[in-house]
Amino acid sequence: MTSRREMLKSALLGGGATVVAATALGSLGPEAAFANAAPDIEPGSPDPNFAEGRIRSIKDNTLLVLGSNMVFHNIKIVDGTSLWKLGPVPFDEAKPGDGLYARGVRMPDGVLAAESVWLNIVNIKGHIKNITDKTLHLDHNGQEVLCHVVAGKSVAVHSESPPTADLSMLRVAQHVQILGAWRPDTNEVDIATVFSPH
Repeated sequence: MTSRREMLKSALLGGGATVVAATALGSLGPEAAFANAAPDIEPGSPDPNFAEGRIRSIKDNTLLVLGSNMVFHNIKIVDGTSLWKLGPVPFDEAKPGDGLYARGVRMPDGVLAAESVWLNIVNIKGHIKNITDKTLHLDHNGQEVLCHVVAGKSVAVHSESPPTADLSMLRVAQHVQILGAWRPDTNEVDIATVFSPH
């Protein structure tokens, strides 16, 4: 069976043919964000098929991204690229200033042809300091993060229960893990999922 990576590479090298839609090849949501790390990379070595940083500019279907190590990356979005920003989104949701993680196939010219791009994704743990009907105030390592409940998007997962839009079981002082989308240059996050152990 052909892997997603092989399909992407052959389509791109074959002259830009349309790549099979991401959902046909399995989930590339945030839960799979780093599951596809290349096994042949030496421990401690950078993964050539991964990039992170903040978008500096967008031209056509290419993102110019400045990594945290001050290295620039050109990341090409193709028909089969899955993009996540609090949920699956179209390419026009990517904006200069957004942070991202991207995984794909490094082409001979150095461009990263993206399989998956996660825009502003955060995965943080802490305890709840305060709750309102629209926000959670989270203490994350001594820093307050204001987490916004997004109607129709935010869900809670309690222990082994299925996801629910009912966040009323959350309590002040409870330890939680929040997967969400950072609002660039703020201490604020839009909630995708709140995981609570009980």
